[in-house]
Amino acid sequence: MTFAAAIDSSVAALRALHSIRPQIDRAAELILGTLRHDKKLLICGNGGSAAEAAHFATELVGRYKKSRAALPAISLSSDGSLLSCIGNDYGFDQVFARQIAGLARPGDLVVAISSSGNSPNIVAALHEAKALGLQSIALLGRGGGAAAPLAGCALTIPSENAAACQEAHLFLIHYFCELIDSTHS
Repeated sequence: MTFAAAIDSSVAALRALHSIRPQIDRAAELILGTLRHDKKLLICGNGGSAAEAAHFATELVGRYKKSRAALPAISLSSDGSLLSCIGNDYGFDQVFARQIAGLARPGDLVVAISSSGNSPNIVAALHEAKALGLQSIALLGRGGGAAAPLAGCALTIPSENAAACQEAHLFLIHYFCELIDSTHS
């Protein structure tokens, strides 16, 4: 892919966010409502999406642009010891679902990030959220995969380019952080 084609693909994915604006607004309501009620976000993803999960949690517990109270968020992708324990004992498909089962409390929100929507551990995490009666958001791409129908709110980037989907996911994370900063002190 040429440099110009890469830029065009990323810009197209960002522009396409207009087509899922109702889902974006719903996701924002879920996130803001969860935090307003002092509940936590449980965020998960694999690979680059794991980095985005950690990034989102960091912006909430730490800060985005302004100093404000720390907000409750956990990146389920960040604890290597826990991931290897669950992966070894229960299988890699359960690394997020098992953490949700142990850490989630009523009113918490599961945020799953996957550029394909077909990662078995993301699908299992969304099943676990549903079994526990939790709301969930999924940031997806490439059609949404198996995760889309499981998420309470699926934000499926209308692009087949995984990198462009991840870039759009990061844009959405920052957009949500802007909203959070504007409503929390």
